Amino acid sequence: MKKFILWVVAVTITLGAAVYQRLTGPTHPKRVKVELADKTYNVKLFRSHGGTEDAPIELAIDNQQVTAELCYKFFPEHENEEWKTTEFKREDTKLVAYLPNQPMAGKLMYYISLKSGDKTIEIEKNTPIVIRFKGAVPKSILFPHIFFMFFAMLLANVAGLFAIAKFSRYKLYTYLTFIFLIIGGLIFGPIVQKYAFGELWTGIPFGWDLTDNKTLFAFIFWLIAVAGNIKKDRAYLTIIAAIAVLIIFSIPHSMYGSELNRATGDVTQGFISFFSVLI
Repeated sequence: MKKFILWVVAVTITLGAAVYQRLTGPTHPKRVKVELADKTYNVKLFRSHGGTEDAPIELAIDNQQVTAELCYKFFPEHENEEWKTTEFKREDTKLVAYLPNQPMAGKLMYYISLKSGDKTIEIEKNTPIVIRFKGAVPKSILFPHIFFMFFAMLLANVAGLFAIAKFSRYKLYTYLTFIFLIIGGLIFGPIVQKYAFGELWTGIPFGWDLTDNKTLFAFIFWLIAVAGNIKKDRAYLTIIAAIAVLIIFSIPHSMYGSELNRATGDVTQGFISFFSVLI
């Protein structure tokens, strides 16, 4: 019964961490409420786009009297660069406009200007939305990557809780965590990165990509835990590794990720403020 309870706690922690990652990451769509003609509309603003097509920005606004403009420019912005604009087109109950597709890791920032009669509402003009473009990642690569990383986090929590409870099977879950982390993070992870941004690895020692470096540091902690438990029981190493993984993966996904340097054409590392993501 005690082991069952620990499994339940591990699953709860893992699901909570996954939801947190999903909601706080800078590539997750931002939702904004807009008041128009005594009606509230929920607008979803995308911050990531994959593939070779232009990125659609859709506004679920059924009021036929409302018109809108999409204003955008490069991110980081060029010196003295002017905002470009394109009109939203009406498609049934929504307004649709498109941002021009960019090279892998290229970014644009944008805001929206809504007009209803003599009233104008500018959405996110003061803190423009940043959208990053990437290549299309095959589901046959992306889904295994997500599955193995999620399962590695679950096993890490199980291993840590079992180590705290002094269950000898913590060692088995320590080894399994390490294996799943290698498969999900160091095998499928770079392949996903290659499809999305054209580079297999942009973390240390080649760069400072936060996602890659998070994986690297998680690997190091679990390598130490595995090596330290081979000949002797060192539960504290597993506990430290489990806590380290929770801390590492609490950092918003892709916050300091790949970014195209338009001057050189190289994919480097950019930064999107955590606070601008939450505001």
